[in-house]
Amino acid sequence: MIKRKFISTRVLKSGMVIDQAIVDRTGRALIEKGAFLDDFHIEYLQSKGIGGVYVREGEADPEELELSIPQFTRDLIEKSRVEDRARVQLNEDVKARVGEGIQYLFSNTESDGFLEATTNVSSELMKVIEDNDAVAVDISMLKVSDEYTFKHSVDVATMAMIIGKNFGLNRNEIREIGIAGLLHDVGKSKIPNEVLNKPGRLDEEEFSVMKKHSLFGYQILKEKNDFSDGIKCGVLQHHEKINGKGYPLGVDGKKIHKYAKIISVADVYDALVTERPYKSGFSRQEAIEMIMAMTADLDIDAMKSFLGSIILYPVDSIVHLSSGEPAKVVENDPRFVLRPKVVGLKSGKLYDLGNDVDCASLIIME
Repeated sequence: MIKRKFISTRVLKSGMVIDQAIVDRTGRALIEKGAFLDDFHIEYLQSKGIGGVYVREGEADPEELELSIPQFTRDLIEKSRVEDRARVQLNEDVKARVGEGIQYLFSNTESDGFLEATTNVSSELMKVIEDNDAVAVDISMLKVSDEYTFKHSVDVATMAMIIGKNFGLNRNEIREIGIAGLLHDVGKSKIPNEVLNKPGRLDEEEFSVMKKHSLFGYQILKEKNDFSDGIKCGVLQHHEKINGKGYPLGVDGKKIHKYAKIISVADVYDALVTERPYKSGFSRQEAIEMIMAMTADLDIDAMKSFLGSIILYPVDSIVHLSSGEPAKVVENDPRFVLRPKVVGLKSGKLYDLGNDVDCASLIIME
């Protein structure tokens, strides 16, 4: 909550927000109301014998912060602003239909309508991607439902399709990887409920049971004769690792299908950020940093496509820099997902976090 307070210019500090305009005799604003004061402003006020001014105190919410941005900073933001790449847009109707479709698939693996339901759900996602030629996904907008398994399946499928598009997959392959992403955990329908729904961390024996879900999923699809080898491999191998230390087969990168390599990255990311009864979810920033360190587990090309497919800090969002300064995001660079271009709202400076070596010590605080 922001409050207005009159204080002596002798105790002004850089970064305070002035809550009145300082004008000259002609009425021209020398310091605009809402400006962030710097050392030059403070020295000027003191040199002119101005004994005190009104300032704003308290933590500003985003709307208040927007109102306090001085005009010269607004002009720099507008000049520097570059729209984000086209993003997947999942409206509430699509989310509801996709969520219901996933629940049906997991509950009716023996149904004659299984293939049709799978096709319908994947077509919904394909249409969303193609309607606006989406090449990116805003990872803060992925949540589809509160039920973990179904939400996770849609999140993974959505990310996998966008990653696959940037990976260079053709339209049919993107459709197939969407199906594999939707069904990658369908084998969990064969896992005993006491293991699947256990509120705490699994013990070694329970985990050995859970690890069978990818094999069960493969068997479900194999019996239907309706799914390509690529889709079945994506489901079977999504927990395999490049170094051969994954499961269920322990194969290395040379034997892992490209669908599985892509789904694996999306699966790991979504699992990291998801809150579970036995663990807190990591922040999106932390999860991305952890994935970037998993070069022994994840395919490097799939990882690069993932990093180039996500938007962590959408343009126009307000972030806080490690210097303590709030800033507004004005441009994202797919090469530097953690380090966009921002404009400092106190300093009125443009910080190119990804390319400017002078900004090397600055990071965005989650």
